Amino acid sequence: MMTEEMVVDVSQDWMQACSVQERFMRGRVRGCGRLDYGASCRQMRALGGDCYDFSCQADGRLTMLVGDASGKGVAAALMMASIQSSLRTAALFIGDDVAGLLRVVNAQACLSSLAGRYATLFYGVLDHDSRTLRYVNAGHNPPVVLRRDGSIDWLEPTGAPVGLLPDAVWQERIVRLQPGDRLLAYTDGVVEASSPSGEEWGVKGLLQSANGLETESADELICSILGAMDDFSGGVQTDDATVAALCVL
Repeated sequence: MMTEEMVVDVSQDWMQACSVQERFMRGRVRGCGRLDYGASCRQMRALGGDCYDFSCQADGRLTMLVGDASGKGVAAALMMASIQSSLRTAALFIGDDVAGLLRVVNAQACLSSLAGRYATLFYGVLDHDSRTLRYVNAGHNPPVVLRRDGSIDWLEPTGAPVGLLPDAVWQERIVRLQPGDRLLAYTDGVVEASSPSGEEWGVKGLLQSANGLETESADELICSILGAMDDFSGGVQTDDATVAALCVL
C-alpha cells in the first residue's frame, strides 16, 4: 500500500522525467546560416516515444533528428532518450560518417533495449555552404522536400529501424537543397490521424496543408499542418505526433 509520501515521490520523479524529455528536444538553435527550422511534438501521454532534435555544430553545420520509438509511455520514452544520448555522444567521435554513426547507435540499442522494441529515425547533417544534406533513414516515414518549383522529393528509408537487427547497415544518401525549398519530417501519428468517420489523413492531407501555405517560416508551416490535421480529426489524437520543418532561405 502506497503512503502519501510515496505518492509525492512518484509524482516528483514523473515530473522530473518529463522535464528531462523536454530538454532532450531542441526546437530551435540560433546561428546556423540562412536557415529557419523548428518542430512540434505532441505526446499522447506526459512521456512518449516521439522525439526531435536540432543541433548547430562548431563548424556551422546543422544536424536534424526525428524519431519514433515503438509503443507509448515510459518504455518508449526511455528507449528514445537512450538513443538520443548515444547519437549525441557518438557524433563527437565519428564525424561525417552518418551511416557509421547509426551502426554504433544501433549496436547500443540492441544491447540495452527490451526484446521487440525498436525505433525509426531520420538523421541528417546539412552543410549550409554547399546546401548539401547527408542523411540516413532508419525505417522512418519518408520526409518530403517541397521544392520551390513545385516538385517533390521523398527521402525514403535507407535501412532498418534501430534496435531490431544487431548487424544492420544503412546507406547514406545525399540531397541538395536550394533557397525556397522546405523539408518536412514527421512521425506516423501525423499521417495516420483519422477523421470521425475513420478516414485516414495520410500523406495527401499532409501535402495539401503544406502546399497551401506560401511561407518561409518553419513555425507557420508547422502550425498550418497541425491545424489542418486537427480539423480533419476533429481534434482527436490517437498517437504521438511530431512535425519538424527546415526552410532554406
